[in-house]
Amino acid sequence: MKKKYSHIIWDWNGTLFNDVSWCMEVMNIMLIERKIDPLPNIHAYHKAFCFPIIDYYKNVGFDFSKEPFEKIAVQFIDAYHANKSGNSKLHVNAESVLEHIYKSGITQIILSASSIDNLLVQLNEFDINHYFDAVLGLSDVYAKSKVDIGLNYITKNNVKNALVVGDTTHDYEVAMAFGADCLLISSGHQSKEALQLCGVPVLADISDILSVIEL
Repeated sequence: MKKKYSHIIWDWNGTLFNDVSWCMEVMNIMLIERKIDPLPNIHAYHKAFCFPIIDYYKNVGFDFSKEPFEKIAVQFIDAYHANKSGNSKLHVNAESVLEHIYKSGITQIILSASSIDNLLVQLNEFDINHYFDAVLGLSDVYAKSKVDIGLNYITKNNVKNALVVGDTTHDYEVAMAFGADCLLISSGHQSKEALQLCGVPVLADISDILSVIEL
């Protein structure tokens, strides 16, 4: 049965924006520079990727006794954005889904663990800002949490009936902190198997969302 929502809170990286291959490529360049074994395939990437991001860096082999996390995180972000995110694109059907929901009158926002400055640069590349009532990101590049930013928005706007859509277990945690429903999409940064452990619907493609929400 379809459910009606007043707000849809979208994650960006991996959910609307298909940057998984580029993220893995940048990470492997950094690993090879340090003579650490690179991630051999997307399955290895999915197994390692997690939040907080500092734990992901540990999982792939960085030694913070040799280099501080802050330095490594800045290097990754600089490399990631140096080539316009590796010419990454929106997921197929992403803009069509946003347009359908926008025309239905449901409020859409983006809530991302990316820094707000970098997030706005990426959004401007695709000319989709008009679909969103708000774009919310972090004030730095260390990607610790987006819960506080989202809770501030929800409180100020008295949001009572929201759906969080993301591609990681952290998006599920965000939804639980908000008291919101959650849908996860398995075409992003974590595997279907990892997402299914959250116990919420896991969709194969972003277009599938139109079959489970009431417009």
